[in-house]
Amino acid sequence: MQHDMLDLADMRRNAADACAMLRSLAHEDRLLLLCRLSQGELCVSDLEEELDIRQPSLSQQLGVLRREGLVATRRAGRHIYYRIADPRALSLLETLYTLYCDPEGETR
Repeated sequence: MQHDMLDLADMRRNAADACAMLRSLAHEDRLLLLCRLSQGELCVSDLEEELDIRQPSLSQQLGVLRREGLVATRRAGRHIYYRIADPRALSLLETLYTLYCDPEGETR
């Protein structure tokens, strides 16, 4: 695979961005949230019920994901709906799914 050469400043910036993304994914509850949201938008109460993550922890982890720009929200009445906001995160989640969850993928 041939890649154009990046200058050192670009490489450092890209490495920092990748590390920030990986830090966000390196928490089990956040990874579960993102995996579920990769399948479609959900409100907080549905996420709590489906993933069995209690409200205080759920709110904290969703807050981290919002600050990192990985999820976005919309309000509909009393409900706040979350969705994946960063296409790079979605691409990475698809790769993780193929590697770890896809029954058609390689054996572990």
